[in-house]
Amino acid sequence: MSSYQDFYRKSIESPIPFWEEQAKAIPWFQFPPKILSQDEHELARWYQGGKLNTSYLALDYHIEQGRGDQVALAYDSPVTQTKRQFTYRELLKEVELVAGMLSNVGVEKGDRVIIYMPMIPETVFAMLACARIGAVHSVVFGGFAARELAIRIDDAQPKVLLMGSGGKEIERIVAYKPIVDAALAEAAHQVEQVVVFQRDFVPASMEVGRDLDWEELRKTAHPTSYVEVDATDPLYILYTSGTTGKPKGVMRDNGGHAVAMKFSMEHFYGIAPGEVYWAASDVGWVVGHSYIVYGPLIQGCTTILFEGKPIKTPDPGTFWRVIEEYKVNVFFTAPTAFRAIRKEDPEGKLKQAYDTSSLRYQFLAGERCDVSTLNWIRNLLQVPIIDHWWQTESGWPMIGNMTGVELQPTKPGSAGQAVCGYSFSIFNEEGLELGPNEEGYLGIKYPLAPGALANLWQDTTRFKSAYLEKFPGYYLSGDGAYKDEDGFIFITGRTDDVINVAGHRLSTAEMEEVVAAHPAIAECAVIGIADELKGQVPVGFVVVKAGVDLAADTLEAELIQMVRDKVGAVASFKRATIAQKLPKTRSGKILRKVMRYIADGKSFNTPSTIEDLSVLDQLRELMKKQRIGQAFS
Repeated sequence: MSSYQDFYRKSIESPIPFWEEQAKAIPWFQFPPKILSQDEHELARWYQGGKLNTSYLALDYHIEQGRGDQVALAYDSPVTQTKRQFTYRELLKEVELVAGMLSNVGVEKGDRVIIYMPMIPETVFAMLACARIGAVHSVVFGGFAARELAIRIDDAQPKVLLMGSGGKEIERIVAYKPIVDAALAEAAHQVEQVVVFQRDFVPASMEVGRDLDWEELRKTAHPTSYVEVDATDPLYILYTSGTTGKPKGVMRDNGGHAVAMKFSMEHFYGIAPGEVYWAASDVGWVVGHSYIVYGPLIQGCTTILFEGKPIKTPDPGTFWRVIEEYKVNVFFTAPTAFRAIRKEDPEGKLKQAYDTSSLRYQFLAGERCDVSTLNWIRNLLQVPIIDHWWQTESGWPMIGNMTGVELQPTKPGSAGQAVCGYSFSIFNEEGLELGPNEEGYLGIKYPLAPGALANLWQDTTRFKSAYLEKFPGYYLSGDGAYKDEDGFIFITGRTDDVINVAGHRLSTAEMEEVVAAHPAIAECAVIGIADELKGQVPVGFVVVKAGVDLAADTLEAELIQMVRDKVGAVASFKRATIAQKLPKTRSGKILRKVMRYIADGKSFNTPSTIEDLSVLDQLRELMKKQRIGQAFS
């Protein structure tokens, strides 16, 4: 039996001794007396009684081990033509000062801090500074609109909001201050202080008495050391889209998270201390939390903070330039990035100008990677291309190829096999476990491995109903899948109304709420349809009220702007078309899954509960006429 199989089997058959052994890989102030226990809500908790500090693990510990002069963080911003590097010692100094800033404005252990900042070093300083003093950070992606930010403010109830004055994209500058001001005006919770990091190309106005200047605070701050926290204390809250339109606050603890980061960097990504790891993502997403900030630094790697795009910053060769310049050993990005590069440079000619021989592995995740794109990348890079699957909720890979244990064979279209600590079953609607190659709901044996969400922030009831009740004893992933006879798992797509746009999970229910608010709309459905570049994009189908006299183009433009204003440009909502009727069950439920299948050109069994079969034919004709979906493109 292979070493992967042995290692995996131990994690499933003897999880407590297995994860006790993995916990020994990080330095604790007090090693946990309990490896696995239950809290007052009967939810699993890892490492109860353990004492540690995540910022210490990421910084101080490596300096103590002699890595102080190694580059910890390399900032590369082609959009602003800026490069900066910080050794572990320099990064610690910056984090200590931001921790002092936070203490000076009244932030204490357990307080929440919203971070609304772009891809700049100060964002990383802020995250690690919160961890240092035991505050709970919640990073909100800078592309989200005021309403989204307001929802998160009301849920997390932060004492302080840290923000950058704006971000720079390929062809535009995004001012953050108007968004923040609007969000604070809409939110019921009152944030005590707003700390603004000014970027010279987009200065922010300041509200007297509430807003404070980052640099002015830094001048008077004293370096602040780390505090001990419990392993079960929260490290951060990260909001992920829910099917109700209200985002779910995924709560990550300190102990399980630290063990999972160390374990995954070493055993999954196969990277050693001192090597260079690059995740081309954003700190507003889970990949940025786990594999731009915490994972690489806990492992003692050099991590790259890239403020740019795979194309037009300045060209589709920018990824190859970064790999060569920083001698990247392991690279992780979403398939959509390579689709964009392939569209601009189909033969990969720009790569020929760069030496990427340092690259050992190329990892892909965030959305399903089509076989064509996977083969294109493999032929271009000539290194193992490793697709893998995980979620905001898990915080680290659940399905993939554990390169640090043993490089396994791959199968095109599959995300791989189960990662240590995760045991998968496929269920039908009635909860019966299915056999090989039968598609159903993907369930994961509970308790999940360390590092996965411990709960939803202040919402245990929703945590249980969303994840644990449908299949007792199992966590409901929300994805459909099948598993073949060799244990390879094939993810087939979301089973709920959350779509994946270029690796960003977004709620179609949330977009529907916005669209339905238009005075001309009687009813609507927003579905995610397959897109060659972004994986999925949202498309709205609307039924207008009788007597409405509004041109279709005008209505579509208004709806697009409404979604942009309320959800943000990241939603990529660019199509809305008028339908005579929407397909429904006799009980009135809109058949969104059937609509997606029609748009994607997939076959399906017509639901026996459908109210009017003729609506499906009308919908096909409408999509064909409007050229909506891959089947008609």
